[in-house]
Amino acid sequence: MAKSFNPSSVTQAALVLLLCFISLFNLPQTKALWLTLPSSGTKCVSQEIQTHVVVLADYYVVADNIKGHPLPTISVKVTSPYGNNLHHNENVTQGQFAFTTTESGSYIACFWMDSKNVDGTSISLDWKTGISAKDWDSVAKKEKIEGVELELRKLDGAVEAIHQNLIYLKNRESEMREVSEATNGRVAWLSIMSLGVCVSVSVLQLWYLRRYFQKKKLI
Repeated sequence: MAKSFNPSSVTQAALVLLLCFISLFNLPQTKALWLTLPSSGTKCVSQEIQTHVVVLADYYVVADNIKGHPLPTISVKVTSPYGNNLHHNENVTQGQFAFTTTESGSYIACFWMDSKNVDGTSISLDWKTGISAKDWDSVAKKEKIEGVELELRKLDGAVEAIHQNLIYLKNRESEMREVSEATNGRVAWLSIMSLGVCVSVSVLQLWYLRRYFQKKKLI
């Protein structure tokens, strides 16, 4: 006897596989960084980010072996690839910066101690970009979605982020290839010019020596 086809079982199996894929895909993409600041000097972290990407970061001083004393304060400065100041804070123990990138390149966050007489301390930096920086709780409340629909929305955002990153990498590869080809062309012309100069100098040397020996009646 032929077995009946049950669409609901297929749908449930598809949802289970989809949720498994989502759970694997949504593994934590960012982790808090633990930085130890020296008593003097600056420590910086950087990240390569393309344009139109949301960046969100929280930082705070960690109470490490501090008993009965106030937390030491730090200063923070965040700059864009072209040196624009995106965030600057002084004499703080915690803070947050958020912005949307307008330049492609390396974004740098630098931290240093305010007091030179205090031993080095540690800070925690939670730096999130792109899909990781999006507030999904607010999205879920605003659009009244939850469960599988919310996970599908997250997956769609992650796929879009991957697509944009691939386009960015493709454009960077194209730019690097053009620069490499232009450099190779300049090097080739420089080599030809150097060879021409060497040949010309050699011919002039032979002509000068020939005239010199003729004047001395040696040839």
